[in-house]
Amino acid sequence: MTKKPVATGKTNAKAPAKSKAAKTTIRPAAAKPRKAPIATQPVTLDQARRLAAAAGPKRATRRMLLAAPTVDKVGVARAKLDKQRADEREQRRREYTAVMKIMKQRGAARPEKAAKGRRGGPAKAPKASFQPLQVMAEGDSWFDYPIPLFGGGIVKRLEKRLGVPILNMAGAGDEVRFMLGVDQRKRLVQELKSGCPAGGPWDVMLFSGGGNDIVDNPMALWIRDFDATATPAAHIHQPRFDAALTLVRAGYEDLIALRDQLSPSTHLVFRCYDFAIPDGRGICHHGPWLKPTFDLRKFPSRAEGFAVVKLMLQQFAAMLQSLAGAHIKVTVIHTQGTLAQQTSAWHNELHPAKPGFESFAEMFRQQLKVLFPTRVV
Repeated sequence: MTKKPVATGKTNAKAPAKSKAAKTTIRPAAAKPRKAPIATQPVTLDQARRLAAAAGPKRATRRMLLAAPTVDKVGVARAKLDKQRADEREQRRREYTAVMKIMKQRGAARPEKAAKGRRGGPAKAPKASFQPLQVMAEGDSWFDYPIPLFGGGIVKRLEKRLGVPILNMAGAGDEVRFMLGVDQRKRLVQELKSGCPAGGPWDVMLFSGGGNDIVDNPMALWIRDFDATATPAAHIHQPRFDAALTLVRAGYEDLIALRDQLSPSTHLVFRCYDFAIPDGRGICHHGPWLKPTFDLRKFPSRAEGFAVVKLMLQQFAAMLQSLAGAHIKVTVIHTQGTLAQQTSAWHNELHPAKPGFESFAEMFRQQLKVLFPTRVV
């Protein structure tokens, strides 16, 4: 028989030794580092992308700095800008209406300084009131030059000379193809059909457009590479420039047709810019509009580019004059050659300096005086 162990009540002084197996901790084998492709070995598209990503900035940073705007975001931003422009035009219309109604109700006085007699004598008697001219303007930055502290373009300066408000619907950067396109055409039709918001038809509509249609990036399409043996005219790809001018002419033709249909008593007044100098100056992160084309086409100096710009604008003026000759109540003010051919006469490549804008505003006043001798001082 096997004897049972007898309990003695004593504990073994020594604990049984643990086996070697119990002491051993099993650890997973360390992953071997992936070998980077040897620089001379071909790589797949995915491998190349991974290598480029590893060498560049962190993904999150790159997304933050370089993420392209989505189509949706661009659309929302454009719609917001369009609404701001529409709101601005509506505000101008409200202000014009309020001012013109007051002048028609109380009588319009000629603009003059409140000059007092000597030694505090009585002020000069005001001149007799006159029937204010009802003027609307549509166009580009020559009419609406929104540079801070500059004093505006032609329209603001003309208002002071005429002593009447002008409903200015112009917008900097606008092109004839858009002014007579779908959206702006609808507004233009409404203005001509409804007439002056203070009552009666428009006496005059001033229109400035075409310059933005024939300059800037597309201009490279109708300017040839420079050739020292060629004339300035030979540097214009005439069939292409004719196509650009034809589109501009179409806008003017439609404007005249709308006037004839909706407001036949309204006189249209156009102008033909001046000979711009391609010196590379822009304004407020816009431009330059001329010099980049001449640089691309390797023109050696500003003088050669100026000669080509002058010819382009002369053709533009001839187009306007042909329209004026074919239609009644259409006048073209010959503004070309007014400014000195020096950069100080220009605020930048496309826009006159302040004295230039004042000169053009005076030319408009003089022409309106011819058309409405009893209503313009």
